[in-house]
Amino acid sequence: MAIGNFFKFILGSKAQAISDPVVYKGFTIEAMPIDEDGKYRTAGYISGELDGEIKRIQFIRADQNASQQMAVDHSIAKAQQIIDEQGEKLLQKSLL
Repeated sequence: MAIGNFFKFILGSKAQAISDPVVYKGFTIEAMPIDEDGKYRTAGYISGELDGEIKRIQFIRADQNASQQMAVDHSIAKAQQIIDEQGEKLLQKSLL
């Protein structure tokens, strides 16, 4: 990802939820693939409750997909994998 595109994404100009949130094992997954010149990077947010407070963690992966729908599906699958591997521990992190 070019530096300029990265900063545009971080500032919110390229990210938007394009599917309904998915609840998985008590966590909420929001698929938010990043449009990079016609390819879509796997990305999104995982939210959950920790010590009575809702935490929202962003994840961005190197994987690129040919279509937006493929990117949504892959983002959800990746988030589920992260949840399976890290569980509650992931909510204690500030960035994945």
